[in-house]
Amino acid sequence: MFMPRTGIKKIKYQKQIWVPLEYKGLQIDTELRLDLLVEDVLCLELKSIAALLPIHEAILLTYMRMLEKPKGVLINFCCTNIFKEGQKTFVNELFAVLERE
Repeated sequence: MFMPRTGIKKIKYQKQIWVPLEYKGLQIDTELRLDLLVEDVLCLELKSIAALLPIHEAILLTYMRMLEKPKGVLINFCCTNIFKEGQKTFVNELFAVLERE
């Protein structure tokens, strides 16, 4: 189990989170790993590839569902402008139940 770390800005994060897989009550050992989990809410999947494909989105959405996390961001570093073309943000049904501050 990975323990949360705290960065410079006191933001808690964990890296290389094991994504558990259970089938019919049986825990299956897999190599599924989420790149970063921030503040136990935000899933970050980092890539450096020519283009993001629908499978990359599906993987992140699956990780979010399996870890029961409401938000996710897919970031691709292989682009000219990360803010315009290198990121995609996702939310799922758990996002609706987050407390509004």
